[in-house]
Amino acid sequence: MAFRGWPIEAVEFYEGLEADNSKVYWTEHRAVYDRQVRAPMEELLAELADEFGAGKLFRPYRDVRFSADKVPYKTNCAAMIGSGYVSFSADGLSVGGGLYMPEPAALARYRAAVDDKKSGAELARIVAALHEGGYETMAHEVLKAAPRGYPKDHPRIELLRHKGIAMMKTFPVGAWLGTAKAKDRVVTTLRAGEPLRQWLARNVG
Repeated sequence: MAFRGWPIEAVEFYEGLEADNSKVYWTEHRAVYDRQVRAPMEELLAELADEFGAGKLFRPYRDVRFSADKVPYKTNCAAMIGSGYVSFSADGLSVGGGLYMPEPAALARYRAAVDDKKSGAELARIVAALHEGGYETMAHEVLKAAPRGYPKDHPRIELLRHKGIAMMKTFPVGAWLGTAKAKDRVVTTLRAGEPLRQWLARNVG
């Protein structure tokens, strides 16, 4: 089937899960999740695979083995699309991509590339263009001071303090979410993130 967005029942499913994150609620509403949440996401991934790469849907269950928070279910439906990311929840649709939680070796390569005059200036221009386009940039963690080995007055100190770099845009719930226009917003955002993806591929790997 063609992707036609997420219906209001999908939003209501997650509103209910946020209020009652229990196995009882999940079991009673599993059919709604399968038809109105997961199925549209799978259709979207299939339609975008040719341009952005294979999709991978994340499990709806939280890994609570080492967490003090034992809430069993995620309150969003998320997937990778190639190197991009898309998430649907009661709050709306979030789309993005980049280097969010790098391993130490990748983080070292990122910082070296930011430090480099040519590649660092290129990243600064990419980030500025994303901000101008209404996208936010982020990292899983941002240091309060310069990382070890870098001066605090570095011309790109803000980027150096980021432990990685990713871009994201969140679209609040609206009537468009239940139409094919949701796909248009995903595509537009992933394409906007392409310069960042290419920079990371060249400089971080």
